[in-house]
Amino acid sequence: MPTDFSDHAEYALKVAAQIARENDGEIILLHMLELPGQGSDAVGTGSDIPEIMFFKNKAIEKLESLMDVSYLEGIQVSEVIQFEKAFEGIINIGHKNNVDLIVMGSHGASGFQEMFIGSNTEKVVRSSDVPVLVIKKEDADFSVQKFVFASDFTDEIKSSFAKVVDFASKFKAHLNLVMINTPNNFKSTEVAKKIMADFIGSFNVSDYTTHIYNDTNVEKGILNFAKSINADLIGMSTHGRKGLSHFFNGSISEDLVNHAQRPVVTFKI
Repeated sequence: MPTDFSDHAEYALKVAAQIARENDGEIILLHMLELPGQGSDAVGTGSDIPEIMFFKNKAIEKLESLMDVSYLEGIQVSEVIQFEKAFEGIINIGHKNNVDLIVMGSHGASGFQEMFIGSNTEKVVRSSDVPVLVIKKEDADFSVQKFVFASDFTDEIKSSFAKVVDFASKFKAHLNLVMINTPNNFKSTEVAKKIMADFIGSFNVSDYTTHIYNDTNVEKGILNFAKSINADLIGMSTHGRKGLSHFFNGSISEDLVNHAQRPVVTFKI
């Protein structure tokens, strides 16, 4: 759970707390300390030590205060301050601690706030080996009853879909599997149904329904379908550093993360 101490990071922490409490989990609270001039030859010299200690001590104070909030009571919480660039630190701490889930706060349509702007958003969402859950607003009762998973349901996503099934099972969520039909990549209903039926037949999953939704492009289709069923969560698979599957052309992953008002979770292929 990376935090920059913003309101949106706290919204994500509250959700992380609910997930940890319900799953007997532990939270690793991470603050990335990117110092002024970080990466230059000057950083690390003796003259920088007072400034480094000042920022570190301020971060420690904020973390200690955050760990005392009532909604974390009874949950095992570890705090980490890392002198590293945000994306690299989040991924590295995740690997080092063998985390199951990364929970991040987001500003919604304005993109990630402060430490999550620009390429950090894209890199964490695309490159994380574990699911990344992006929270947009405060939710005192986070639950996932209606879980939308959008895909083209080709064989290449089967490995990541196993994680989707596991995720849905842990949250006792109903999976709404949707294929978005667009003018540029149109499939007849019968063809689309067969693709989805053949795909889902490889998995032991029972609490699901399949849907075919027509729209002008994939992103609009996912957002409009999720709105039409009042979904609690939107999920997708990503290719990581290799780019997204052909179904998710261009920047669909980070576009959804930024534009969706609902929580989004990504699973690396």
